[in-house]
Amino acid sequence: MNLLYANDKRGSYPESWYAATATPLERFAPLKGAQTADVCVIGGGYTGLSAALHLAQAGRKVILLEAQRVGFGASGRNGGQLGSGQRADQVALEKMLGPDHARKLWDMAEETKDLVKSLIAEHEIDCHLKPGVAETARAAADVDELHHYADHLSRTYGYDQVDVLDKAALQDVCPSPAYKGGILDMGAAHLHPLNLALGLSRAAAAAGVVIHEGAAVHNIDKGTKAKVQTDAGHVMADHVILACNGYLGGLERKVAARVMPINNFIAATEPLGDRVADVLPRDVAVADDRFVVNYFRLSHDKRLLFGGGESYGYRFPRNIDATVRKPMAQVFPHLADVTFDYTWGGTLAITMKRLPYLARVAPNMLSASGYSGHGVGNAVHAGKLMALAVQGDGDGFDTMARIPTPSFPGGAALRNPLLILAMSWYATRDRLGI
Repeated sequence: MNLLYANDKRGSYPESWYAATATPLERFAPLKGAQTADVCVIGGGYTGLSAALHLAQAGRKVILLEAQRVGFGASGRNGGQLGSGQRADQVALEKMLGPDHARKLWDMAEETKDLVKSLIAEHEIDCHLKPGVAETARAAADVDELHHYADHLSRTYGYDQVDVLDKAALQDVCPSPAYKGGILDMGAAHLHPLNLALGLSRAAAAAGVVIHEGAAVHNIDKGTKAKVQTDAGHVMADHVILACNGYLGGLERKVAARVMPINNFIAATEPLGDRVADVLPRDVAVADDRFVVNYFRLSHDKRLLFGGGESYGYRFPRNIDATVRKPMAQVFPHLADVTFDYTWGGTLAITMKRLPYLARVAPNMLSASGYSGHGVGNAVHAGKLMALAVQGDGDGFDTMARIPTPSFPGGAALRNPLLILAMSWYATRDRLGI
């Protein structure tokens, strides 16, 4: 089954609050016949749009092929959190990679936030960018660990934008009975993710990128000149950029063995009005310490956007409302009666180490994916890194590519059943509070 069409109408955005409130974008024509380009980008999410934009600004002829609509995948459906650092924290990275490599990844992550904010400002993208992301913990020991981590960021990396929150201080940020404390990172931010993707696509088109929607790629013939084929035409290109993330399918087996698609779900409540004070008195985003993370924030029209629950097959559950309502009731039991005006699912991609997988899969083909829930910044940055690598400046790309990314056990063939077993175990631990 093709994930591009397993849960969504062909050529349409999901019926999400994001799609309902996005700034409309006229549809781009599909590819027809034979075309040529310096670079063919496959995928119209943050990664592909960023790569295409930066390459076009550097004077390259770029054609971008998107199977559905630009921003159709995880880029237009996610929780909208622009976090600091990488998906794995700096302590884990120091142990895994050593202090020097970990430091480079921290510095690149800071560049990532600056890049996203600068693109929003430069291209006047109306995506309701606001500062502040809190991390919360359910046990006192985990609160202490978060506080120690904030101190570590300050002492080792000079990062002083994190406030430590005891239980009382957290209640002023997020009055949930589920949490004992946490930290608040005011250098991180949250935003309307689909409007960011649509804004990047407008900027890319204005820079000269030729974008084709409804152009699903089914084959890539590798060579000095690559041939990228769709049902209605093909592109001959000097370079190819794979920016497909969870929707890669069978286009590149080396990537598919290391990058696993999973599904996640979000609900948008009815506007909360005065009840906002009982949910998020401060307009910041929140992510908790569960293995299957709960994440939430307010929309600009004062709805709670709550993400929770995962699935690992092709199909979304029949009742997404129930999938999200269960974890939301644990965090905000006083919202048991609230109406969901929108619920939707999306497919993202993870790796074994929960870190992005960047790779040179052929001499003239680059790939970036597997952002593991940290893609709002990492995907935009990865696109720029690939654009620079195409131009001969591969330092940043190679720094990310040196992160060890093992294949899932059994490769692409067995990754689903094995992942389901592992994730079910961790989900059970979450329920038991272990």
